Amino acid sequence: MKLPLIPEYSIEDAKKAWEYADTFDVIDAVFKYNKKYLHWEELKYRELPADPLYIWILMKAFRKRDMKYLTFDTIDLKYDLLDDFLEKLHFLDKSAAGSISSGLDSISRDRDQFIINSLMEEAIASSQIEGATVTRKIAKRMLREKRKPVNKDERMILNNYITMKEIIKIKNQDLTPELILKIHTTITSDTLDDPKDEGRLRDNNEIRVFDLRGNILHTPPDFKLIEELIEKFCEFANSDDEQFIHPVIKGIILHFLIGYIHPFNDGNGRCARSIFYWYLLRKDYWLFKYMAVSRAIKDSKGQYKMAYQYTESDENDLTYFIRYNLAAVKTAVDNILKYIEKKQRESIQGLKILQDSDGLNLRQAEIIKSLIKSPDKPITIKEIIETYHVAYATARNDLFHLEKSGYLLKQKSGKEYIFIFRGLKKE
Repeated sequence: MKLPLIPEYSIEDAKKAWEYADTFDVIDAVFKYNKKYLHWEELKYRELPADPLYIWILMKAFRKRDMKYLTFDTIDLKYDLLDDFLEKLHFLDKSAAGSISSGLDSISRDRDQFIINSLMEEAIASSQIEGATVTRKIAKRMLREKRKPVNKDERMILNNYITMKEIIKIKNQDLTPELILKIHTTITSDTLDDPKDEGRLRDNNEIRVFDLRGNILHTPPDFKLIEELIEKFCEFANSDDEQFIHPVIKGIILHFLIGYIHPFNDGNGRCARSIFYWYLLRKDYWLFKYMAVSRAIKDSKGQYKMAYQYTESDENDLTYFIRYNLAAVKTAVDNILKYIEKKQRESIQGLKILQDSDGLNLRQAEIIKSLIKSPDKPITIKEIIETYHVAYATARNDLFHLEKSGYLLKQKSGKEYIFIFRGLKKE
């Protein structure tokens, strides 16, 4: 699909459009489709009360009333704060302030496991967006067992996982060009065609963003401008704005700008999403530590790409990109709420297991519950270490105790043990 185009129109077209301004059906359509913030490509095939061009001209005119403008270097950006945006932002503000915290408190013993699982989900999905073909099941097993990646796709996922854990550690640091290069190095290690491109800014103008048919969708700025653009990008990320920009909106803008500047030969998307996380965690949106936004993006990958295209084709109107990303974030929050509800149900089940158990602690009961879901899946000490964030000795004691109690069968596999679930009753 080619880059969507916005229709050109004359002064006479504009005059003709305004002749419809007092027509109820026309104005109703204008406000209806502006509320949805349709792009021309989404509007032109609709059944409309007037020529689509006239509807579009009026839609654009009304959009200008509340438009906010932002200039980044020579890049003019703009966006509308739709009512739908404000609702989602308010929900996120409440969530970050603690309304979801109470739910997480009720499963506090699962927090570390939840964070690790979310980082895994984010790492896997972010890699899959960029073409990694490893399944979630295989990828998670690799990460939990700390197995070395066997191919480029697995390496990409491991790099993303390491990067996400590092982002949590550096969330209070100012963003610098050096830090961006470090993030890029970590996220692309041993995955690029030319290893010299790891942590190195683009030094050519050969990079283009194409569709599957070879049509050019985006031509990034000249490579000679990248160093200065990244300096200004860091200044923008670190500074408070003269005109207030909501932190979630600004995080989405930073995400877009990395994609627009395309400072690297490869790895731009993964780097952009990592910086988005860094910024929201820096602004105390603690909930993002638990969120796998890229999973929501992966499930609507075509819309993600289209959000970039709609923005660039319509005079860098970021509203399209913000609309898409806020929806993805909302999906990620909804997944957290479902997780909390699920864990609360499992806690009740866990208490029953404990009542019938041979002196199991809470973590050991959790291990049994996970094995009930996947009874044919062997488990290892390394997997317990990574999943539950415990020391080797603790993980070993857990599995040996469960084996002694009759829940697991211990088998030797090379230099390590694997444990197979035997069932809830001792044999």
